[in-house]
Amino acid sequence: RAKAVNPDDFVGVCEQTGITLNRYMIELTKRGVIDEDIQSIFTSVQEATKVISKLVNRAPLAQAELLGLQGEINVQGEDQKKLDVITNDVLKKALQYTGKLGTLASEEEDAPVLGSANTRTDDGVVMSRGEPVLSETGNYVCVFDPLDGSSNVDAGIAVGTIFGIFKEVDADECNLPEDMSDLDEDQTACLASTLQPGKALVAAGYVLYSCSTELVFTCGRGTIGFTLDTSIGEYVLTRPKIEIPSRGKIYSMNEANIDSWDQPLKDYVEDIRTGKGQTSQNYSLRYIGSMVGDVHRTLLYGGVFAYPADKKNTNGKLRLLYEAAPMSFIVEQAGGKSITGHSRVMEIPPTGVHQRVPVILGSTEDVEECQAYFERCDDPALKERCERRLKGFAAA
Repeated sequence: RAKAVNPDDFVGVCEQTGITLNRYMIELTKRGVIDEDIQSIFTSVQEATKVISKLVNRAPLAQAELLGLQGEINVQGEDQKKLDVITNDVLKKALQYTGKLGTLASEEEDAPVLGSANTRTDDGVVMSRGEPVLSETGNYVCVFDPLDGSSNVDAGIAVGTIFGIFKEVDADECNLPEDMSDLDEDQTACLASTLQPGKALVAAGYVLYSCSTELVFTCGRGTIGFTLDTSIGEYVLTRPKIEIPSRGKIYSMNEANIDSWDQPLKDYVEDIRTGKGQTSQNYSLRYIGSMVGDVHRTLLYGGVFAYPADKKNTNGKLRLLYEAAPMSFIVEQAGGKSITGHSRVMEIPPTGVHQRVPVILGSTEDVEECQAYFERCDDPALKERCERRLKGFAAA
């Protein structure tokens, strides 16, 4: 006779192997963990990332013409790669055609854009080609970095996609900038829906394109991992419950920049590297230079990942809205912690779509040990900089 299972045990209901992402999301919808709109958004994310996975794998082939620069500069002041533009278009259009999103915000877009596409003509016929007619009809906001670490593609190093999903809110619930004189009505509405702190996220995830394609996400009930089975073209459940170890033995950061870091982080790294930290173990350095790859390893094996502020990037380098906040949500749901050095990343209200913040995340005990170095620092200049960052990261 079949063994009874706890109705709240999704893995027990669906078995631990062979369950596809579609089936898993249907199960979550049945149980009221997510609604049908979120299910539809995830369907579009998985279809878009399957395409992106193939694009990344084919990029080195000359006939694909996917490597090299696009010849344009994005809003970050960075040279856009061809794949940046292509993957942004793939993911944006897939999300717009769900009809479930009011607003989209991407690393590759100057400002948020309307998130839903009207795919029907006036007489109800579904459009099969042509540009979508955009409208703000959905209940959710999706923020994303379509291809994090794209500079690594030429070298065949792991890259990824990061995304976060918010519920749409009214303008008075958001931290809007004071000067909106240059924005029209639609742009103001998009911005109002977008500028939400990470603690307002209802779902977040990333896709790692490496020796396998891994989708890791949370809907606020723990962190789950799926692997793309290319033989059937489906994401299959491989990590039913990801729990980051409370301690690790690895630190992941660009140590070449250590001379320009704040003194507390310098001291922390020196201590864990030489066995003078709380565990008395010598930590090893592992750094890919791709946030998705480095965070994925940290999530599975423990330790600490950091992209701190430095003399060149006084407010940090990672973007709060579509990099730091979604990844922090994923790590926290796996039992980890994410801070700027002094404050929880998830609690910072964004003042701009492309706002940057320092990030230190990973195993709870490792991050708390690092945080203690910042808390006991008595450098007045550092304290002043940190206070300004906590007030909105507007200056340093």
